[in-house]
Amino acid sequence: MKHRRNGARVVAVAAAGVLLAGCGGSGAKTGGPDPKPSGSVRQAGEPADPSGTPGPKKPEETKEPGALPSAYEFTPDPARVPKTAAEARRLTRNAALGEADWTAGMVRGTPYETAGTWTVLADSCVWSRSALPDGVLDSFTRRLDVPAQDGKGRVRGSVTVTVHRTVEDADREIKDTVQESFRCPAQELGGGQRLSGLMSLQFDQKDVRNADASLFEAGKFTGPGSGGTQDYVWSKSRIGPVTTAVSVKGAEGYQNSDLLRIAAEGGAKVLYRVELELK
Repeated sequence: MKHRRNGARVVAVAAAGVLLAGCGGSGAKTGGPDPKPSGSVRQAGEPADPSGTPGPKKPEETKEPGALPSAYEFTPDPARVPKTAAEARRLTRNAALGEADWTAGMVRGTPYETAGTWTVLADSCVWSRSALPDGVLDSFTRRLDVPAQDGKGRVRGSVTVTVHRTVEDADREIKDTVQESFRCPAQELGGGQRLSGLMSLQFDQKDVRNADASLFEAGKFTGPGSGGTQDYVWSKSRIGPVTTAVSVKGAEGYQNSDLLRIAAEGGAKVLYRVELELK
């Protein structure tokens, strides 16, 4: 019976993760110039007439407005990829979401910002912070909450942007994260906050439309002010040497689908902003 429950939970995590993986970053505009569309449809001209005048152009293919590309094809401009800590700090601050950037009505969490540190999951499954490892140029976190209102509790969100020295270092972070939920399905966050029943899934690249790599994690959250056990969702993605992470801790009055919508919106927007910094 336990095996069947676990199997159903894997399916649920996979289905929920598809929602997050399929949210195209290029469709979530936050102001400023549009990035080069990923996998956009090119137009081809007809053969020139005998006089040498190009014939009229027609599209090879038409797509519905807002349609996702068939594959992720964005390539960072090497000149825009941070090579120093100062350049990385500029990118992380520009890409991280603020109060007006994520979803309507969000307010600053506590603490609002954490910079220049690295989270480490010990063998005891307790999280702590340490200095940035050699392979990381900068890591920056902002916490943004949906305040308690209309009989609902306070939803706690966070977004983290990290710049690695190499693509390989960033990809290793993605792979290590997946293993952490298997090693520690229950985790202590500090301050009385606890995660349990964690399961992670890394997507096949063919299923990701807005990043080079993405994963999704889901579980349960309890802590001071949580009003009991709540749903928890978390996603992490990579574009080149930059990783982004978005977490949403549930509250009374919210369904898991509400949290997925909030997480998908935040994840798409921060990836769009990373593209703007790297294009």
